[in-house]
Amino acid sequence: MNKRGKLVRDKIPEIIKSKGESALFQTLSHEEYSDALSLKLHEEVGEFLAEKNIEEIADILEVLHAFADLHGFSWEEIEKKRLLKQEEREAF
Repeated sequence: MNKRGKLVRDKIPEIIKSKGESALFQTLSHEEYSDALSLKLHEEVGEFLAEKNIEEIADILEVLHAFADLHGFSWEEIEKKRLLKQEEREAF
């Protein structure tokens, strides 16, 4: 048996089914999805800190995009805010 209660990408159920395997899936409420994204962000950041590769950075960005969508922020708004903060305080 694999991990339980794990947030997965949209196509994962199809991929599992195409391999002749089965798994249980459910659609989460807004609050459950936000909580699951928080856990996923911690997971992906931990993986990046352990492996420091571009794949993990891409996964972190994917989670951040999902958070932005969930809360009604466009990536353009976020980037504008990031650049404004960078202009005011400079980069890390």
